[in-house]
Amino acid sequence: FLLHYRALIFPFLIRQGKPTPFFTFLLALLFCVYNGYLQGRSLSQYAEYPSDWVKHPCFIIGFMGWLTGMAINIHSDHILRNLRKPGETGYKIPQGGMFEYVSGANFFGEILEWFGFALACCTAESLAFALCTLFILGSRAKQHHQWYLEKFEDYPKSRKIVIPFVY
Repeated sequence: FLLHYRALIFPFLIRQGKPTPFFTFLLALLFCVYNGYLQGRSLSQYAEYPSDWVKHPCFIIGFMGWLTGMAINIHSDHILRNLRKPGETGYKIPQGGMFEYVSGANFFGEILEWFGFALACCTAESLAFALCTLFILGSRAKQHHQWYLEKFEDYPKSRKIVIPFVY
C-alpha cells in the first residue's frame, strides 16, 4: 500500500499541464489521508492473519492482481505521456497495451491494483477502498470514453470503457 505508484512515482513523471484546481487537490488530499489512516489502522490493529498467510491463495492471487494492475497502470501512463512529441499540440488516440481493449487503461490498472490489494488483505476497509476506486475511476473512464467517441470519428468502436470485454 505504501509503495503505491500514483502517489510516489507518477508526480515526478508528469509533464507540465493544466494546473489542478485547489478544491480538487484538497478533496484528493483529504481522501488519501483518511484512506491511508483507515487502511493502516485496519491492517496494524485489527486484521489477524495466520503465520502462513503469504502462502494462502487469496494472498497470492491478490498480490499478483495488485502487481499486474500496477504494471498496467505504469505502462498506460507511459503511453499517455508520450502521445505527443515535443512541440506537438492537439489530441491523439492512445494505442498499445490495454488501450487496445479499453479507453481507460490506466484506470483499469488502478482498479485491478486495489481489488488485488483487497483480496490479499481480506478486510472490509480494503474492499471499501477498491469499490470506491471502481466507482470513481469508472465514472472518469466513462467521461473519457465519451469524449474520445465525440472527438475522433475513427476511434475504435470495439473498445470498452474500463473493463476489457465487459464495460
